[in-house]
Amino acid sequence: MHRFSVVELYILRHGEAGKSLPSGGRDSERVLTVSGKEEILEIAGALAKLDVKFDFVATSPLKRAVQTAEIVTTELKVKKGKVEEWNELKPEGSRPELYRKLSQFKQESSVLVVGHEPYLSTMVSELVFGNGTGGIILKKAGLAKIGLTALQPKPKGELRWLLTPRHLKMIAK
Repeated sequence: MHRFSVVELYILRHGEAGKSLPSGGRDSERVLTVSGKEEILEIAGALAKLDVKFDFVATSPLKRAVQTAEIVTTELKVKKGKVEEWNELKPEGSRPELYRKLSQFKQESSVLVVGHEPYLSTMVSELVFGNGTGGIILKKAGLAKIGLTALQPKPKGELRWLLTPRHLKMIAK
């Protein structure tokens, strides 16, 4: 039996991005590869098939995360005003500040965050195990769902899903 959840939090790692950068290029400008875009499109299809709906989407402002969020929000028809870029989701972002922002959502909200590793895996471990060393690994385009039971004073949640891109593609078929 699930305890009452404050927020249904979906955590999505960006899709596959190009590895090489032109000289002087910044990591923040790396974009999704063609196959990365196709994979995220399939994952969005799986979410649609599972009848997942998001009240709000927050993404890292890095290009590959923004592209991932755009594909998902377009496919799931999330209203434009319900999508924001949050600096807290950058690889060096502040998880305590992210939790503060998440605590502002009303009970039973469904929120998607899109970001990077190792930030996201550490976040899942913190929420589920109480520390950042739970051994969770979120693959590129992988998805976790956590039923947040508390955000203050310490964030806590129950792991509901931890799906690899392969699992999601099987659902999408």
